[in-house]
Amino acid sequence: LIYQDATKGWTSQDVELNVTTISWATPTGQSLTYSTPSPQSSQGTAAAAFPTTTFTATLSGTIISGTATIAGLPSGITAAQTITGSGSGNTLTITLTGTFPSTDSLNTNLTLSGLTLTVPPVLVEYLVVAGGGGGASSHTGGGGGGAGGLLTNFSGTAVSLAQATVYNLTIGAGGPSVNKGSIGGITGVDGSNSSAQFPTAITAIGGGGGGAWSSPQQGQARDGGSGGGGEQVNSSNNGLGTAGQGNNGGYCTASAPNYPAGAGGGAGAVGGNGSSSAGGNGGIGLANSITGSSVFYAGGGGGGTYPGTNGGAGGTGGGGAAGGYNQVGNDGSANTGGGGGGNGGNSGSSTPASGAGGSGIIILRYTGATITNPGGGLFYTTATTGSIKVTTFTSGTGDIQFN
Repeated sequence: LIYQDATKGWTSQDVELNVTTISWATPTGQSLTYSTPSPQSSQGTAAAAFPTTTFTATLSGTIISGTATIAGLPSGITAAQTITGSGSGNTLTITLTGTFPSTDSLNTNLTLSGLTLTVPPVLVEYLVVAGGGGGASSHTGGGGGGAGGLLTNFSGTAVSLAQATVYNLTIGAGGPSVNKGSIGGITGVDGSNSSAQFPTAITAIGGGGGGAWSSPQQGQARDGGSGGGGEQVNSSNNGLGTAGQGNNGGYCTASAPNYPAGAGGGAGAVGGNGSSSAGGNGGIGLANSITGSSVFYAGGGGGGTYPGTNGGAGGTGGGGAAGGYNQVGNDGSANTGGGGGGNGGNSGSSTPASGAGGSGIIILRYTGATITNPGGGLFYTTATTGSIKVTTFTSGTGDIQFN
């Protein structure tokens, strides 16, 4: 605008400056969590330097990678991108610079696309123990049940499992008690398998049942994760264990007058042989600290005797002790995979019952996710220490997923 003062003979000119305002809404796109650009509003003349403005994007449990395409940038504004961190929950930082446009851009909404969003796998350590075999019931003393097979990668290489993917788990039951009830014998019942159907299936084999006199195979014990203990004098009537999961059962080394039975094998050692004075002691299990405390699992059941008073002890790790003369065998401990103890024989016609095998267990140790059981059917608890979660499954079969 030009002004003229006729009395003073001069003119003046006012120049109207082109001042532009840019303000920002919170960015959107790809379901990320964004901060509002800071500063949220800036003013400057057209073509003047735009003050450095930044905002961030992240998503819990997700890895951001790649380069974003940014829609909605005002004319003259450019964006630089930096990703901080490479793991879950890393951060994308956008830095805006450039020059002010010639027109206002108010409550400007930037939309990001084209980034790669990855949900990282969950690294899982496991302990899988099958159900223990039941002891035998024999009027001369039954063989001890073999421990359930034991498989673990604790303190080794964790298995990589995808989130939001279904995996089936089964916790094996122990072999039930049996009772001949008269002269003769019944071989113990095998425990059931425990399994985790991960991309590579992990299956622990149920423990073998103990052997019994005058069973269909004349005292032949059952093979399994660990083998059952044999009865009768025969170094080959013990059950065999599965390599990498357990050990062989023991066998009888002497006959009359005690007819001592062999013990079930354990995850850590073979079952003891019956001697002239007592049934064999159950094979020891293995200690595992996946829960944070050292616990023994998968001990073998003790071998019974007749008419001596000493039944074999259960193996450390939940193995049940054998019965003494005319006594029932003891059950393996629940959720250890321990074998059941063989019964103690008697000279009459009322044979005592054997001990049942202990049920199996599955324990998973992991970070960065939560386990759900969408189909039900599993009984479990989860303990959390810092970032580490330990979920213990004690019975049932069903599906899980990590979220």
